Amino acid sequence: MNSRQLFVSSFLFHFLLCSCKDTITINQTFQDGQLLISKQNNFALGFFSPGNSKFRYLGIWFHKLREQTVVWVANRNNPINGSSGLLSISNYGNLILYSQKVPTWSTNISVDVAEACVAQLLDSGNLVLLENRSKKIVWQSFDHPTDTLLPGMKMGINWKTGIQKLLIWDENNGGEWKEIRSAPKYKCEAYGRCGTYGKCDPGVVNRGFECNCLPGYEPKSAGDWHTLRDGSDGCVRKRLHSSSVCQHGEGFVKVESVKLPDTKAAIWVSMSMNHMECQKECKKNCSCTAYSSIDIPGEGTGCLAWYGELNDTADYPKEGYDLHVRVDAIEFANEVPKSRSSVELEPKTILLLSVVSAWIVLIVFAFVWFKKKRKRGEKVKWNRRWLDAISDPNNHTDAPVGNEVGVSRSHPDVALFSLRTLVAATNNFSPANKLGQGGFGSVYKGCLTNGLEVAVKRLSKDSKQGIDEFKNEVTLIAKLQHVNLVKLLGCCIEGEEPMLIYEYLSNKSLDSFLFDESRRSILTWTKRFHIIVGIARGILYLHEHSRLRVIHRDLKTSNILLDSDMNPKIADFGAARIFTSDQIQERTKRVVGTYGYMSPEYVVFGKFSMKSDVFSYGVILLEIITGKKNNDRNLEDYSLSMLQHVWEMWKEDRVVETVDKSLKESFDADQVLRCIHVGLLCVQEDAMHRPDIAKVSLMLNSAATLPSPNQPAFSFQKSPMIGEASYSVNEVTITSISSR
Repeated sequence: MNSRQLFVSSFLFHFLLCSCKDTITINQTFQDGQLLISKQNNFALGFFSPGNSKFRYLGIWFHKLREQTVVWVANRNNPINGSSGLLSISNYGNLILYSQKVPTWSTNISVDVAEACVAQLLDSGNLVLLENRSKKIVWQSFDHPTDTLLPGMKMGINWKTGIQKLLIWDENNGGEWKEIRSAPKYKCEAYGRCGTYGKCDPGVVNRGFECNCLPGYEPKSAGDWHTLRDGSDGCVRKRLHSSSVCQHGEGFVKVESVKLPDTKAAIWVSMSMNHMECQKECKKNCSCTAYSSIDIPGEGTGCLAWYGELNDTADYPKEGYDLHVRVDAIEFANEVPKSRSSVELEPKTILLLSVVSAWIVLIVFAFVWFKKKRKRGEKVKWNRRWLDAISDPNNHTDAPVGNEVGVSRSHPDVALFSLRTLVAATNNFSPANKLGQGGFGSVYKGCLTNGLEVAVKRLSKDSKQGIDEFKNEVTLIAKLQHVNLVKLLGCCIEGEEPMLIYEYLSNKSLDSFLFDESRRSILTWTKRFHIIVGIARGILYLHEHSRLRVIHRDLKTSNILLDSDMNPKIADFGAARIFTSDQIQERTKRVVGTYGYMSPEYVVFGKFSMKSDVFSYGVILLEIITGKKNNDRNLEDYSLSMLQHVWEMWKEDRVVETVDKSLKESFDADQVLRCIHVGLLCVQEDAMHRPDIAKVSLMLNSAATLPSPNQPAFSFQKSPMIGEASYSVNEVTITSISSR
């Protein structure tokens, strides 16, 4: 390689090192003229000369600013004469700055694995020395700041030059460094002019002795201080005060508008701490001698505390900071009253104020006591209403509110859960545990301490439903036990929201499968027929085989829950009614149910009977077969409801074409046609023509000839209700009471 090639190679090496590198390894040297630049070009490390000086310093500055603004200097007290400066990592792991091969500055640390060290300039402006394997920081420039505050530095105020410069990163201005305060030089510029714990007053420099002692201190050499006017020996704590300044009634005296002491003995306690919090932090540490609260625009108030001697303090009117100096109890008692204006009160005035204050305290106490008593009374009254709702008139409950789990004598199969048990089970009703939303309120999944998973239905304050629906659920389900009915485990009547606790069914509701394009294929024809038969058995139990004859009044696919084996369970008995053994029909002014599932005589005249449930079952059966929701706007023929569409196809002998396409003809055609036939019989307009549920169950499981169905009761097509989803994901739901 000739000399020209060598020159080019050397130039390229230095160019790449200067422009791209942000690290120095143990095998590299960093010379005057090179730059170390952080990854995002925020900061640069290199040699510079301030102003017209011929001396060179190693420092860090903002790389993106046109005007060089230095934020840290390594060899502040040992400048290099000329361009002989060289920075490298020694064999002992230290960063060392050389001038003509003579060390002038070093990190001066002890590292176990020297050959693994690397220096890196971070985008925060921090020069760090790292152990290469662990990436542990063994030294950083942020621990040794000079004249500028950067986020993360221990301190950032240079007192030796008399300049206070505080910088923060301003996100609101498009991202730039903003100076909080930069004060010009002042008369008391000589460092330590008034010594330790002394304070220089530049206002008297030309007309008298400028030194004073901070509160709680006196001159160390009184003769030099007063006679020679020499304050270099500084001040000491007053000798007449024998009390300790730690945990003995001490306090802090404010010294207003000063250039703060040298921060070599100071640290930033926090960049977001108010004055009282800052005082508290300083007071609890006996080594803390003073603190200052510094307002940082856009950031809050920072807390700067001194742990050691206070040096180089000076008065700085209007532009300075307030310094709070720790003093003993005696000094605190003497100094604090000076800053307060006191008024001597006559004995009569003091007595009058005392009496008035006592009366005010008494009135406030009485008001609070009566308010709490009234609130307790309202809570007891509220709990009693809900206890009465789940109790028989001639009986009472054995479970006081607050127990983990109790039992009602009226309903021995229903447990009374405490509120704290359900809060723990549902992780304080976490949104992550929410299963769905219904007219009654929200439903949450919970896990009891014994590992049993439950569904907790919580009455919403905004719900239109109340005690009647709550009582219906508890009274009916407590006395109804069937494999195709959801099981009620208990209830809770504490707090302002009563709750019902059910068995947890992992597959949620039937509609969450049936009307979901991505899940409906899970429902094979075998599973669908199993669900059809199971629902019929559950209704048959309600109508004929249970101790009570129950009309559900709100049968729909979202109220059919599925367990892990896809067994159907009828849920939500808030709207149910009990019939006597000889009762056939009843009339109501409160029409309860869901549009598309209610029988015509119920919608128009408010009449309901067991045939009303049969109509709802017929709609569910046909929805299971077609995979379409009754009155669904997404049907091929928008003008037809699902029932009308099936009826038209039945008349044309094409009804098999209505079967859910996701089944892909993998079904028993005869069985499907028979189910459709039964469904059409259930939804006939005249209730007298509909079969009872016992005949429906028999028709589904036999091969007997079926009668011809009459025209169904068609619903007028209408837009879905506001807020009504295409299907429900509730495990336990209840329909809002409204006339449709």
